[in-house]
Order: sequence, then C-alpha cells, then structure tokens
Amino acid sequence: MFKSREDGTAIIEGGGENMNTLIGKDTTISGTLDVSGTLRVDGVVKGEVNVSDTIAIGPSGRVDANVKTKNAVVSGSLKGNIHASERIELQAKANITGDLVTKSLIIEQGAIFHGNCKMSQTMTGTAQPVKSETLPLQSPSKAPAPVAEKTR
Repeated sequence: MFKSREDGTAIIEGGGENMNTLIGKDTTISGTLDVSGTLRVDGVVKGEVNVSDTIAIGPSGRVDANVKTKNAVVSGSLKGNIHASERIELQAKANITGDLVTKSLIIEQGAIFHGNCKMSQTMTGTAQPVKSETLPLQSPSKAPAPVAEKTR
C-alpha cells in the first residue's frame, strides 16, 4: 500500500481514485476537516482532522491537530494525537509530538517521536498514557538449580 520515493515522501498505491483532497504548500486551514477518501497535507492544518482512508503528511506538511483515520503516513510535523484504525508509518523526516493508537506501527530510522503509543488488534477507546515503572533489581537466587532425576 505504501512506498517511499528517494526524497522520503510517501507514495500511496491504490489510493489514486480516492485521493480527493490535497492541501498545498502555501495553504493554511484552521478548524475541523472531514475527508472521505485520502488526504495529502503539504501545507498547514490546525484543529481536528477526520479522514476515512489515509492521511499523508508530506515533508513540508505541518499538522497541529488530533487526527482520526484508517492509515497515516507522516514525513512532516504533527503536534497532536493520531488514532489510526489500521496503520501508522513515521518516515525518516517525521517529527511527532503526541500519542499514537493503532494496530500496526512502523518507525523509520531518523523519525522523532515524543509521546505514548497504544497498540491493539481491537481499536476501541482513546490513547491512554503508558505508565513506566522502575522495578527494583533482584539479586540472583542462591538456591541451587533443581537436578532432574533419572528414571529407569
């Protein structure tokens, strides 16, 4: 479904007839954006974004919004949470600040991600921060290992 060009931008295969919305490099949109099909962002979007198929954020794209979609391919900047029912791909030049919820996550070397990630085969609910705990180190047990007995 996804391929990368040499310049690091995403190619979305099979989305040609559904690619109905393009936000150009010199365009800024504020508010709630509802897209049926696929959305490509090379400009700036602020607010909330709902995409029925795939959102692709190009290297020059900047999204300051919470995103709900089926698939997300990020090469640019995103500040907000992404809830993708299928897949999120963070390409090498991606810079993400926010929480991710998805079934499948791909992070290329060089991508920057600040936030929490929740992965599940069932996509209900919203992103909940994962609490990290520091567990005390336990010293190895001094008891000898059990020896198996031979039976004749």
